[in-house]
Amino acid sequence: MQMDWDKLKSFHAAAETGSLTAAAERLGISQSAVSRQIAALEDGLGVSVFQRHARGLVLTDAGHILHRSTKDMAAAAQSASYTLRDAQDHPSGELTVSAPVTFGSIWLTPRLGSFMDDYPDLRVNMRLDDGEFDLLKLEAECAIRLWAADKADLIQRRLGTVATSLYASPEYLSEHGTPSEPPDLDAHRIVVYGTDTNTPMRNVNWAQRVGRDDRPPRTPSLIINNVFAMLRAVEAGLGIADLPDYMVSPKSNLVKVLPDLTGPAFDLFFVYPSDLRRSSRIAAFRDFLTTQVASLKVPKQTA
Repeated sequence: MQMDWDKLKSFHAAAETGSLTAAAERLGISQSAVSRQIAALEDGLGVSVFQRHARGLVLTDAGHILHRSTKDMAAAAQSASYTLRDAQDHPSGELTVSAPVTFGSIWLTPRLGSFMDDYPDLRVNMRLDDGEFDLLKLEAECAIRLWAADKADLIQRRLGTVATSLYASPEYLSEHGTPSEPPDLDAHRIVVYGTDTNTPMRNVNWAQRVGRDDRPPRTPSLIINNVFAMLRAVEAGLGIADLPDYMVSPKSNLVKVLPDLTGPAFDLFFVYPSDLRRSSRIAAFRDFLTTQVASLKVPKQTA
């Protein structure tokens, strides 16, 4: 049987989303059209690729085999699309960028105006997540990460360093006292970053460890899986937290606790697949980031 790309696209979208309705929305066609395409594909193959359940579509064994192939085909088609876009003299089309939630929300997004002015034909699709999008599968074209890439087919450039410090609200310190040395933190409420997955973001929990030497970390009073929410908790007077300095506005009334100490610093990387090394869209965004990161330079770490 000769495979029809339209039928395969409908199948792939349904396999990825688990729903005819979601597949139709992704492809910009009607649900009935997706259903007809998949039915025609199954008739041609002589096998069922989905089991229909009340909770959605479930791949059959044959469907799983076909899905592995369509993943490669979709990635190849996406790569070809990127190549064609980058063959133009001026960057245009869409650029998919991933970044950690807080960094992307607080630091990056407010700075995108100048980039959008310089490249009016280029649309930025921001995907914010504290985990990793798979760049080799083109879940995103490039990423800003607070950790180094560990795959050989990825190119990375170190952009700068993100510093962290201990912060508390004036109200909290007025009520609970101001620590004068690290062991004093034992008597304070500590707000930490918590997640079920082992991500580099766990390193912001320096407030648990500083001054403890070989003793176990302090028990936190509040655990939150979002750094921006940690900031809001500190602003609300709920305790002391180790926060990236870029998050705390100069107009903020938050107070640096133990200001002579510098917390862990994160190297900031711009990462993209080696297949996109000649991408004019990637180059434009990389150059934009390079001009923006000067404000992230930090003093030498002291503790």
